[in-house]
Amino acid sequence: MDCPSEENMIRMKLDGQHFQKLDFDIPNRNLYVYHEGDVGPIFDAVNDLNLGATLISSEESEKSPVSENHSKEKKLLWTVLVTNFSLFILEIITGFISGSMGLVADSLDMLADAIVYGLSLYAVGHIAAKKKQVAKISGYFQMALALFGIIEVIRRFLGFEKVPVFQTMIIISVFALIGNAVSLYLLQKSKSKEAHMQASMIFTSNDVIVNLGVIIAGVFVYFTNSKYPDLIVGSIVFLLVAKGSLRILKLAK
Repeated sequence: MDCPSEENMIRMKLDGQHFQKLDFDIPNRNLYVYHEGDVGPIFDAVNDLNLGATLISSEESEKSPVSENHSKEKKLLWTVLVTNFSLFILEIITGFISGSMGLVADSLDMLADAIVYGLSLYAVGHIAAKKKQVAKISGYFQMALALFGIIEVIRRFLGFEKVPVFQTMIIISVFALIGNAVSLYLLQKSKSKEAHMQASMIFTSNDVIVNLGVIIAGVFVYFTNSKYPDLIVGSIVFLLVAKGSLRILKLAK
């Protein structure tokens, strides 16, 4: 979740600074800031996030930043948010029923996605203090879920738990994979060059990889009749969710 979280961190950190537009080039990890006055305070604010920022150049530009109508992008992001939250509900319920920590972990990854999309949408038109308050609550909530998951994985590693139901793991993960694939298709179809849309595409692509990981774990559970493939995948995803929560908490500083 590095790309969307880093973008949100930068946007919220620069809230209140004197600039007209932020133009993110996500593939090349470049940020173009259209501003008035000294670039120093803007660079210092970004550098304070410890993301390895470097000032490449500062020059006058004849290009005037244009305010665009992002209603279509917002509608699409709402669609992706609802999809992720729905998949979170489906996976966390079936995960506990089937005894699969891979599904539970994937569900929390879906929730993390929904939180980031929600923060991006909610931030529009709100003051910085309100944005940071929401980020802080979301980050702590996500961290609590990740820690619960990691503790549960350790308990199951040491205990004599039943082998998870591989059929449920595979079937539900296939549904999640379809949902994320559709979301990715809609995002790519928009052909938007806006940073938040590009970040969402990368974010959703990572979700597809996680879904495939749980499916593969389900296959290994079937062939080995062991709980360990499921627990290994669950551990990896829980750690990713924990890392994401730390990034979100940086927004509240």
